[in-house]
Parts: sequence; C-alpha cells; structure tokens
Amino acid sequence: MSEQTTRDSRSDTGFLGQPGVLANLFGVELWERFSFYGMQGILLIYLYFSAADGGLGIDQGVATGIVGAYGGGVYLSTILGAWLADRVLGPERTLFYSAVCVMLGHVALAVLPGLSGVGVGLVLVALGSGGVKANATSLVGSLYDEHDPRRDAGFSLFYMGINIGALVGPLLTGLLQDEVGFHWGFGAAAVGMALGLAQYAAFRGRLPEETHHVANPLPAGRRAAYAGGAVAALVLVALLSWAGVITTERLSDIVIGISAVAAIAYFAVILTDKQVQGVERSRVLAFVPLFVCNVVFWALYQQQFTVVTIYADERLDRDLFGWEMPIPWVNSINPVFIIVLAGVFAALWTRLGERQPATPFKFGAGTALMGVAFFCFLAMPGGENSAPLLGLVGILLVFTLAELLISPVGLSATTKLAPRKFATQMIALYFLSIALGTALAGTLARFYDPEAEGPFFLWVGLASVVTGLVVMAANKPIHRLMAGVD
Repeated sequence: MSEQTTRDSRSDTGFLGQPGVLANLFGVELWERFSFYGMQGILLIYLYFSAADGGLGIDQGVATGIVGAYGGGVYLSTILGAWLADRVLGPERTLFYSAVCVMLGHVALAVLPGLSGVGVGLVLVALGSGGVKANATSLVGSLYDEHDPRRDAGFSLFYMGINIGALVGPLLTGLLQDEVGFHWGFGAAAVGMALGLAQYAAFRGRLPEETHHVANPLPAGRRAAYAGGAVAALVLVALLSWAGVITTERLSDIVIGISAVAAIAYFAVILTDKQVQGVERSRVLAFVPLFVCNVVFWALYQQQFTVVTIYADERLDRDLFGWEMPIPWVNSINPVFIIVLAGVFAALWTRLGERQPATPFKFGAGTALMGVAFFCFLAMPGGENSAPLLGLVGILLVFTLAELLISPVGLSATTKLAPRKFATQMIALYFLSIALGTALAGTLARFYDPEAEGPFFLWVGLASVVTGLVVMAANKPIHRLMAGVD
C-alpha cells in the first residue's frame, strides 16, 4: 500500500463521517466480542452442569477457578500479542492470525468432547483474544493523524461495536444452550468469529501502510533462540502437568502467581533504571496504588462470569411470564447499561472540565462502589430461585457505574504516567493488573456458597470498599506524585 492510499484512508468519510475502513475494524471487533462473551456466558455452567444436563460435571469451585484462569490468561496473552506485533508480524497480521486462533478455539469447544475440547479451546481463545485486544485499538488509531478531530468519535464507534457484540453474544449462545445444547452455543460463537474474519479478510488491504510494518524487527540471528525458548516453555508446561504440579484445581492460583511475579519484575526494572528519574520516577510511584486498586476492582467485577452466573442459576427467579430465561442472559445486562450510560459519563466529564475528580479519586470511587454492589446482594431475599430479576438488574447497574468510573480512565492514565523509555511495559503492567484481578476472581469464587452467601458478599465487598476509600483519601498525595498529568 502506498503513502497516497494511507492519506486517502485518513481523509475518507465513508463510515458515518469516519474512514470507511473503520467499518471493517468495527465489524471484526463486534464479531470477536460476540464470540468471546457468547462463549464465556455459557462456559462456567458447561463445566459444572451434570452430564445429564449436557455439562462436564466438574466441581463448582474448580470450575470457577478454570474460568478465572482463562480470563487472566486472556490479559496475560496481550503481552505476547503486543510483542509479536512489534517484533515479528506487525499489528495487522497479528490481528488477523489472532482472530483465526479465536475461531479455531471456538471450533474446538464445539466439536471436541469433554475436557480435551475445553483445554484446546480455551488456550486457543485466550491466546487469540489477547492478540486481538493488543492490536485492534492501535489499528483504529492508525486511521487518524494526531490532530484529526474525528479521533474520539471514531473510538466511540469502535467501542460501541464491542458492547453490541457483548450484548448479543450471550443472548444467542444462551438461547441455543438452553434449547439444543452447549455445543450449539459454542458453534454459534465459532460461526460469529468466522463471519468477522471473512469480512475483515475482504477489506484488510485498505488499512494504512504502517499497520503492515514491524516496528522493531527481531534480528534473524535471534529467532532460533526465541523459538527454542518457546518450545522449552511448552515442554516445561507439559512436564509439570504430567507431574501433577499444574492441575485444574490450581490453574487460577498459577495465573495469579505468574501475573504477580511479572508485575513485580516490571516495576523493579522500571524503578531501578537509571534513566527513570525525577518526574518520570514520581509518576511510576503514583501508578503503584492505582495498580493495586485496579486489581481489587477487577477481582470483583469479573465475578459476573463466576459468582453472578452461579447466583443466576441457583438463586435468581428467572421466570418471565411463564418462560424461564436462560442463565447466560444475565451477562447481557451490563452491556446494555454501558451502551446507554457511556455517552452520559463522557458528556459529564466534558462538562465538568477541570472541575472533574482527579484520576486517583475516580479509581478509588469505582473500587468502593464495586464493593457496595456486593453489599446490595445482602438485601436480596433468600431461598432457591427466589431473588427478583429486577434486583439483580439494579445490582448490575451499580457494577456498570463502577466500571465507568475506573475502566475508561485506566489505560489513558497508564499512557500518561509511563516513562518515555518504558511506554510499552507500562501498558503491559496495566493489563497485568487486569490479569491478576481476573484470576483472583476465579480463586475468590471458590469461597462462594449459595446456601451461606452472606459472609462472602460482606467480606469481599468490605475489602473493595476499604481499598477504594484508602485510595480516595490518598487522592492528593497520589495526584502530586503524578506531577502535572491527570
């Protein structure tokens, strides 16, 4: 592709006033999120439902750990996806091959029986989704120059596609699972990703030239060493699994350990670097409490796919005028609120301008509010399948309000606080906080007992509220460490 084509793509207004190729990225991300959330909506119940009900009959606590480990693995693999884009393939090809990997993972879940399908499928989907997540946003950014006034609106359209996919995916896969079986639901996720891939492949040549370039190519002489390291890592995982060190019961704990060690290593490397001094060092230190706050937030927020799913199965009254709503449909409630409220929050922050809360206060408020959402479960009536649907809808509204306080500003704050030398590593740190929190969600969910749920909601909610209040109380000193950025 020539530079002229790149300039044409940036002056194009063929998609709602945006570059026409944005429609392609919008579509592939919509279908990828459709398949991702559609699969995740039925995954947990597939693991712990009995064989008579079409599931695998795995212990419920072990099943939540698998889901948490898988979710953490998605965010861990964003680091691999970013590395492949920067050093080997370039962002455009990394996105394409990652989407292929996602589709093959859903196919494996749909056609391979038992735990073999789960193992192969979840590994492929996690690796592929990490690659898509790491590169899709940068490809959208490539469509605009830094002064293009359409940039924010373009990203808003792109994220709307994400939430449309997240809304529709669980509705369809949940209905298929409920009516004809789990593997039909997984198959629908595979078909959705195939549609996204077909559409993307037809128009991928229209992306700007820079998206096909490898920013920092891996020297040819080092490729064999990296390939050997990858093979050695796979052999080590196989040996540890054979020896019983890596087991399904320990998966979420293992992902927690890997994420925590990687995060500590990243912080150590950055803070001990002699070129990170003064203002840059101060900003990295400011990121530490935000990192911890983000871990706690995601440990509770990701319970939508563990505890909230079990709650919908065992505690929620899902009767709708004589028809029982499929369990996975609860996972489509949050995207509805995101679609409705994201613009409201954006307008609010724009209107407040410099009077809006500082970033540390938003982080703390979002985490504290997430804890309040768990306190709200304590007000729900007890008994099997007796909790009102409107009550859960209200709780998930609180989930959404908390998310909109912290999630949209997280990556933005990370890029602002990053030292020039470690811009990519700081983004990796941000994703590690989500990986750590998501895996922790799986481990925490083991302690949830529908028959005695009060202490779980109380203590988990209290931990989140206290964390949020501490960060809010430290807003001013943290903001000073940020040294002029917000």
